[in-house]
Amino acid sequence: MTNILIIGATGTVGSTTRRYFLDHSTDQLTLMARNTGRLGTLDATRERAVTGSVTDAAALQKALAGQDVVFAALSGDLKTMAQALVAGIDQADVKRLLFITSMGIYNEIPASLGGGNLASNPVLQTYRDAADVISASDLNYTTIRPGWFDNGDDTDYQVTKKGEAFGGHDVSVQSIADLVLRLAHDDTFGARDSLGINRR
Repeated sequence: MTNILIIGATGTVGSTTRRYFLDHSTDQLTLMARNTGRLGTLDATRERAVTGSVTDAAALQKALAGQDVVFAALSGDLKTMAQALVAGIDQADVKRLLFITSMGIYNEIPASLGGGNLASNPVLQTYRDAADVISASDLNYTTIRPGWFDNGDDTDYQVTKKGEAFGGHDVSVQSIADLVLRLAHDDTFGARDSLGINRR
């Protein structure tokens, strides 16, 4: 059993990952969100909720207490959020961080897939900035670079490492959740690396 903190638990990736962990593990979940009322009914035997933003140091420390792994699926000013998260995790002495970024931040999308990398898509810069903050930390991190995600229920996916060409455009949110589960239970898999994920 692992203690998992899911930050951004009401978003598409966070909520799907929450459900996947409940269905496929015995882990204890802490769910952090700005509006925890959107979480619905909690499983009182396995879940607790913490209201707040990752940039609220007190709320973050409350959520981080006793955690083994932090999974963050955030939107907005990701660089500032990543800085707050790294500082908070260091303070709480949690070792493992899994953080969603985006495909294209390392110019890894081949021309055969239409490119769409950092130079041609400035929207990706916030994801790259966050990834740079995390990779400069001393944490055992994995940044996850998904393709465009959909609601498919498959878990047939390919994982690529930083420096390798991306393998495809899309991926199911279920596949992202499966990868997060694997990473949370193996602290050597994807350690201090960035993994791309796409449908096989």
